[in-house]
Amino acid sequence: MDSLITAAALSLASGDPLGALNRVALRDDPPALALRGIAMAQLGDLPRAKSLLRRAARSFGPHEVVARARCVLAEAEIALVSRDLAWPGKALESARITLETHGDRANAAHARYLEVRHLFLIGHLDQAERALPQLDNAPLPLASRAAFELVVAGIAARRIHGKQARSALARAAYAARHAGIPALVAEIERAIRELEAPVARMRKAGVEYALPLADVEALLASDAWIVDGCRHVVRCQGTVVSLERRPVLFAIAHALAEAWPEDLPRHALVERVFHTRHADESHRARLRVEVGRLRRALRPLASVLATTRGFVLAPHDATHVSVLTRPVDEKHAAVLALLADGESWSSSALALALALSQRSVQRALDTLGEEGKVQSIGRGRSRRWMTPPITGVPTTLLLPSVLAAD
Repeated sequence: MDSLITAAALSLASGDPLGALNRVALRDDPPALALRGIAMAQLGDLPRAKSLLRRAARSFGPHEVVARARCVLAEAEIALVSRDLAWPGKALESARITLETHGDRANAAHARYLEVRHLFLIGHLDQAERALPQLDNAPLPLASRAAFELVVAGIAARRIHGKQARSALARAAYAARHAGIPALVAEIERAIRELEAPVARMRKAGVEYALPLADVEALLASDAWIVDGCRHVVRCQGTVVSLERRPVLFAIAHALAEAWPEDLPRHALVERVFHTRHADESHRARLRVEVGRLRRALRPLASVLATTRGFVLAPHDATHVSVLTRPVDEKHAAVLALLADGESWSSSALALALALSQRSVQRALDTLGEEGKVQSIGRGRSRRWMTPPITGVPTTLLLPSVLAAD
C-alpha cells in the first residue's frame, strides 16, 4: 500500500474526509475508489459513496477477498445510516466471516457491531442483546467503539436500565474524546442530555409529574400499582399483565386508574373508550362484556367492581395507583420517535422498524406532513422523511412496544 493511500486512510480514521480526498480524489485504482467512497459517506453524499464502493469491489481482483469484504462492510454501514433497513444481511455476515477467516479482527468486530446495530434499529432487542456478548470491542478503533457504546446505551435505555445506559454513555464519551472527532462528541453529549430529560409523565392522586429515565426505572422497580401507557401493560410487585393487543381493555383500565380511588360513571367510560357522545344500549352492553374480560385479565392484580354510577378499580394490596403515560400526546408518536434521530427514513424502513404495514405508515406520514411535523425529500422510491428532534423530549418511551419488549 503506497504512502498516499495510507495517509488517506489515516485521515478518514481521524474524521477528516477532505484531507483524504486531497490525496486520492484523482485516482481510480481500487483502494483509492474505496477510500473516496468512505470519504463521500462521511461528507453525507451517500448515493455517490455507494457507487464508488461498488466500483471498488468490482475492481479488486479475485484473490483480494478481504478488500472486497471491507467494501461490503462500508456499504452496509452506509445502508444503516441511510436507513435502508432491508439491505441484505447475508452479505454482511459473509463479509464478516471472510474478515474473521483472514485475521482482520478490527473489521470483523465492526461487522458484528453493524449486525447488532441493525437488530437494534428494527427493534429486535432480544436478538441484539444475545449478540452483544459475541462482540469483542477491543479491536475496534476509538470512533467505532464510541458508536458501539451508543447502541449499548440505546438498548439499555429501551429496557429502562438507566444505570447501564449512563455507564455505556460514559464509555462512549471517553472513546469519542480520545478519537478527537467533534461530531461524534456532540452526538454523545446530546444522548447524555436526553437521558436526563423527562421521558414519561406520571399521574398519581390527581397530580401529574414529569419523570426522567432514572425515576421511571425506580418506579417500575417499586411495589407501586402501575398502569403503563408506554408499554400498554399493568404491573405490580413483579407481576405484569400485558394488554398490548387488547386496546379496548387497556383503555378501560387506563380510565379507571385515572379516576381511582373514585368510580367512573358508565357514560364517561363509554365516551372515553368507544369515542362516542351518544351512547345507546349496544354501547352499554359492549361495555359490560369488555369489563368482564378486563376482570379476568386483571385477576392477579385487581378487581373491577360495579357501583351505582359505574365501575371502580380495586387493586389487591396497593395503597395507591400510578398512571404512566408518554411524554407527549401524539397519535403517531412512534413514527415521530424514529424520525427524531435526525436521519432520513423511507416509509418501508419505518414500516419494518414499527412492524406495521407500509400503507399504515404512509397514512401516518401524510397526516404528520399536513400538520408540519415532518417533511419529505425526493420522489417515488427515493422519497425520504425526516424531522428535527422533539425539543426537550427524548424518544425512549415514545417507541412502540415491539421495540421495547420486557
